[in-house]
Amino acid sequence: MHDDRRLIEDRLGRVLMERIMPAVYPESVPLTASIWVAPDEPVPVAEGLAAPRTPIQSGAPWGAPWGTSWLTVEGTVPAEWAGKTVEAIIDLGFDRNMTGFQCEGLVYRSDGSPVKGLHPRNQWVRVASPAVGGEQVLLHVEAASNPIIPFFAPNALGDKLTAGTEPQYRLGRMDLAVLDEEVWNLVLDLEVLGELMHEMPEDPARRFTIVRAIERALDAVDLQNVNATAAAARACLADVLAAPAIPSAHLISAVGHAHIDSAWLWPLRETVRKVARTTANMTALLADEPEFVFTMSQAAQYDFIKQHRPEVYAKVKEAVAAGRFVPTGGMWVEADTNMPGSEAMARQFVHGKRFFLEEFGVDNQEVWLPDTFGFAAGLPQIIKAAGAKWLLTQKISWSQINKFPHHTFLWEGVDGTRIFTHFPPVDTYNCTMHGREIAHAARNFKDKGRASRSLAPTGWGDGGGGTTREMVAKAARMKNLEGSPKVFWDKPAEFFAKAEAEYQNPPVWVGELYLELHRGTLTSQSKTKQGNRRSEHLLREAELWAATATVRKNVEYPYAALDRLWKTVLLHQFHDILPGSSIAWVHREAEQTYAVVAEELAELIERAKWVLGGEQVGPNAFNPAPHVWRSIPAGAAGPVAAARPCAVTERMGGGFVLDNGLLQVEVDARGLVVSVFDVEHLRETLPPGSVANLLQLHPDLPNSWDAWDVDIFYRNRVTDLADADFVVAEPDSGVVRIGRSFGSSTVEQTLTLHEWVLEIETSVDWHETEKFLKLAFPLDIHADRYASETQFGHLFRPTHTNTSWEYAKFEACAHRFVHFAEPGWGVALVNDATYGHDVTRTVRADGGTTTTVRASLLRAPRFPDPQTDHGVHRFRHALLPGAAIGDAVNAGYRVNLTPPTPGVAEAVEPLFVIDNDAVVTSAVKLADDGSGDVVLRVYEAQGGRASALVTPGFDAAGFQVCDLLERPLPADTSASPEEVGVRLRLRPFQLVTLRFVRSVTAE
Repeated sequence: MHDDRRLIEDRLGRVLMERIMPAVYPESVPLTASIWVAPDEPVPVAEGLAAPRTPIQSGAPWGAPWGTSWLTVEGTVPAEWAGKTVEAIIDLGFDRNMTGFQCEGLVYRSDGSPVKGLHPRNQWVRVASPAVGGEQVLLHVEAASNPIIPFFAPNALGDKLTAGTEPQYRLGRMDLAVLDEEVWNLVLDLEVLGELMHEMPEDPARRFTIVRAIERALDAVDLQNVNATAAAARACLADVLAAPAIPSAHLISAVGHAHIDSAWLWPLRETVRKVARTTANMTALLADEPEFVFTMSQAAQYDFIKQHRPEVYAKVKEAVAAGRFVPTGGMWVEADTNMPGSEAMARQFVHGKRFFLEEFGVDNQEVWLPDTFGFAAGLPQIIKAAGAKWLLTQKISWSQINKFPHHTFLWEGVDGTRIFTHFPPVDTYNCTMHGREIAHAARNFKDKGRASRSLAPTGWGDGGGGTTREMVAKAARMKNLEGSPKVFWDKPAEFFAKAEAEYQNPPVWVGELYLELHRGTLTSQSKTKQGNRRSEHLLREAELWAATATVRKNVEYPYAALDRLWKTVLLHQFHDILPGSSIAWVHREAEQTYAVVAEELAELIERAKWVLGGEQVGPNAFNPAPHVWRSIPAGAAGPVAAARPCAVTERMGGGFVLDNGLLQVEVDARGLVVSVFDVEHLRETLPPGSVANLLQLHPDLPNSWDAWDVDIFYRNRVTDLADADFVVAEPDSGVVRIGRSFGSSTVEQTLTLHEWVLEIETSVDWHETEKFLKLAFPLDIHADRYASETQFGHLFRPTHTNTSWEYAKFEACAHRFVHFAEPGWGVALVNDATYGHDVTRTVRADGGTTTTVRASLLRAPRFPDPQTDHGVHRFRHALLPGAAIGDAVNAGYRVNLTPPTPGVAEAVEPLFVIDNDAVVTSAVKLADDGSGDVVLRVYEAQGGRASALVTPGFDAAGFQVCDLLERPLPADTSASPEEVGVRLRLRPFQLVTLRFVRSVTAE
């Protein structure tokens, strides 16, 4: 038996491409086309439909970058086509290899009803099946000329302000055509078998059978008359297509899907239209394919079309009600999960799940995050607290160094919560049902023998597009096909229920799901990250003081404003916005949006403060922190304790000494910190001969993915920025100021002592390219691990690189602090807006250990934004010698929240008093349902067991332990009533939400 598979593969490829595929549409007549170009931004549908048209021909250029054109195509179905299937072919000038990354269209009828979307792999619009002949065709296309942005090539196309007006496309084929469904099916038969033949070297007998069947089919095709011989060719393939899969074949749940980035190589406004195009396409496909199931995550994207394309949203709601279009994920967006703060991560689920409940009656059990760049260790508890229990991700397959050992497993977070997690072995969230993908899923599945099924998110994604009829047809052929896994359409929840039922004792992965790639996203686009961090803390303050004002002064709570502002901030936590990996347009608008958010929240905060504190200026200040701050209780207003004075004197040998009786800090003539002495513990913080507050500059050109990646070889070269332009002291204000210049940039720093804290404010006017700026603090501390704050707690990472897994974490994420400790003494580094950092450990000649932590300040990648981060940036860092982990937690809040400043006349009692600093308040707010109930969310922050008494400062008729959506939880033992409040007994890092019912006699 001779296996000439390669010969048949080559023959099949040519015959398919050159003869059979062109015969899918054997007859055609041209359509007449006309166009109207919208003058600026997209216009409402009614305006686009009514606008005057100008004739345009196929081959004509059209479409300035980011422009919108309305095309009208007209024609008449020839009488001789009666009884045939007729489609309109509308090619806007597509590049078939760039689905979702170029021009796209949404087809409307003249009455404004949507028909379907157009993209490179979906250029057809059904006209009649069967036709009667003589039908008049009139279709309108809202065509978006989004430019093709070359990957890794810096260019000006990423912002409408710089993209120019040169037409991007030429109109392609605009025809009415007959669809020969027999030929179309022959193409799918041959593709499925040809792809399967290529992927089954382990079964030569079956492969040989397929080879011979394909050979017979190709022999049966008359290359000069494909349409007349397609049925005979298909008959040659019938037996091999009918051969059933073996009983133990791998089971693949195909889930119709279109991963749509809420912004990336397009702005937010274009995502609105991408979602409309894709969902219109998918509702049309659902109507044609009874077994097909489509799912879409991101409540914000549903809200986009609800607000901006209600005619499309109506079709989506109808399909959701029928159970065919499945909302999944339960989050506002597919967010980054490393950088969003505790409360923001919780609100992703609150707003996402509530939208799906209110709009569709759907309460998601599954979380859907296929493309997120790694997962913080605090996430499992948040998932559970939101009422969900399953997680899907895929991106971990991109890791550079270590192959993740499981595809289905239990993921355990910092508090011990475990979530059943699936990581599809198909290794893509844009599966196209190609045989290579399906075979890879079965071969790659690491849990075979213990589990039998996996999931395949199927459809064009990133830029949208969704599943095509060809993908559905391929799946139908692989439903029960010998040599192939069994493929069937499934809803995500149905897959998870079956997977969990068959895999009773899956392996456990403890801690973060670290992505060994895209580490640069922790630093890129600093102003976007600063805007997010600032917004999170302003929202916390606004809710706290608004709730206090409502309870104390009976003023109206700003439900609508807070809801809108939260959703704006959550939208910008999408995994290509907050990580800094979008085009310039996205980040320019994000900076503007954050400024508006900050202004609105500041107004809400000030209004509530003046209601509470009186209109007269006085000595009292508000403390928004969850702990006593400068003598003021948490969540209260009262008199401010005087700050400890700091003396600034000249240092022998040059420079200055700052001394407040708790810390003595020496700054040399170069402006570098050479000593940080903890007076109370008689302990020097820095290793002998070292310098801190050292700015270091590295070259930064990763192998790919400029804005996303930092590769470890960046460390091979470093420039210490030790030369100072000036080092001056201001004795009256107790500060030292330092100025430096390097390259095309300048830095100014201010060093101040606040109690036991050395605070460093750094202002950088940054104009570098492909550089990485770090701020280094060597510490004289011996520790094999350190703590990094994450959502509702902290996790420990090693300071060494014993294994490749540890080596790979050369850049990691922390929220407000990192903490290093020996028994009895520790050091924390706190920040107000940075996330990326690195930690290294060396042994000195004297036998001591130096542990160096460096905060990542700025990068300068050129793609997708060639001017990334150019401009002025301000950072605050605080070094805390002698700090316990609780000190680090408290300092993290202090550095990020508004400091108490005298200004109001009346003192204000807090709504809640908690008698244990280990139990930290995450949110104080009114219940979202408008009932007037007061919600308190707390967590254990130090990593130990904690008992705390929560005493409400208002008349409470009772309380409930709730989930994140403020729904009562049954039989929760973490809280019990006491005479004057609620006793909490929390395990390490446990999150608890309490809902207090205000009595009718409340203030």
